[in-house]
Amino acid sequence: PGDSYSIGDYVFTFEGVSRKREANYIADEGSFIVSHRRDSNPDQAFRLTPQKRVYSSGNPMTEAAINTTLARDLYASLGEDLGNGAWSVRLYLKSFVACIWLGGMLMALGGLVATADRRYRRPVRQISRRQLAEINPDAATV
Repeated sequence: PGDSYSIGDYVFTFEGVSRKREANYIADEGSFIVSHRRDSNPDQAFRLTPQKRVYSSGNPMTEAAINTTLARDLYASLGEDLGNGAWSVRLYLKSFVACIWLGGMLMALGGLVATADRRYRRPVRQISRRQLAEINPDAATV
């Protein structure tokens, strides 16, 4: 606790881990204060709280903390307890992850625009009894 690590323009400061009890799991919740390196205003800092959960069935699960903007995602995840208050952690800075969703929406919009094109719509022709008899002789008697 108290250690800091820099990734890109962000400084992650580890405050420590506290134990939380919920209805169906017990969690060790970490606390990170994230500040922008160029911004000296402490009001611009934010908190990430990842969890290491153990459910009542005995299965462990890691719950990452994510802070998302259009330009970047910041991830913090707790690893294993190393003893004496020390934890292994994973910190990530991923750029433009939100653009993946934006690209999917743009492709869906392109599909909708393509289906509105008249070239893809043909009028349904009426089939005469004679044409139906040529295709299926038993259906013409119905």
